[in-house]
Amino acid sequence: MARRRHLSRIAVMQVLFERENRSCDTEVSLSRDASELGEIDVPFAETLLKGVIEKEKALKESVQIHAPAWSLERMDPISRCVLLVGAYELLFLKEAPPPVIMNEAIEIAKEYGTEESGKFVNGVLNAIAQGVGMKK
Repeated sequence: MARRRHLSRIAVMQVLFERENRSCDTEVSLSRDASELGEIDVPFAETLLKGVIEKEKALKESVQIHAPAWSLERMDPISRCVLLVGAYELLFLKEAPPPVIMNEAIEIAKEYGTEESGKFVNGVLNAIAQGVGMKK
């Protein structure tokens, strides 16, 4: 199950990246990316993708608040997409503990992003998670 969810997060990140760079049918893109990655948790991936798109404005605001020195446009595109997925899971989905969500995002950022992506994603998601904790 964990591996399938990991691949689901990657597929959603890829769809978001594609969506940023050109107009695309997100359902078609998710289906294609899923078939390329192997067995993903399709319902989980669909929930993630739909949720990120529906909450995109709030997610971008949260990422921006927790990374004040970096505009969204200045961020590495992969890191930005990973952050949107991680922020959605932390703020809205809440199906996994925050450390699991953050670790997944960091690993994906390291694998697909720049040399500094893992550290950057870790810092921003940790700040978001700390913010969530303070609101309780």
